[in-house]
Amino acid sequence: MRHRKKGKILSRKTGPRVALLKNLAASLIICERIKTTEAKAKVLRGIAEKLVTIGKINDLTTYRRLLAYLPTKIAAKKVLEQLSPKYKEIKGGYTRIIKLGRRKGDAAEMAQIEFV
Repeated sequence: MRHRKKGKILSRKTGPRVALLKNLAASLIICERIKTTEAKAKVLRGIAEKLVTIGKINDLTTYRRLLAYLPTKIAAKKVLEQLSPKYKEIKGGYTRIIKLGRRKGDAAEMAQIEFV
């Protein structure tokens, strides 16, 4: 039973799921727009918005917190230097998900997630 369990499992064990979400978050930050399945996009939205909110306080501690989650220094620097100042006055809702229909191969629901 999954009573009071938080988060989606995405049909993966913990290690591969955490690695997938870290890499998706880094790709979204670097490219600012990625195409993925709808379920992954919905899970990624919360992670990306938390990272941008953390980055609003621009100091060394924040940089290290971002590096602890993101796999590349480029993504952490981009959050601090470009994304967080852009959303300084906004309290949330930094991303949008656009549904793209079904993928041809396996009919998975596809979506595009991007920063507003």
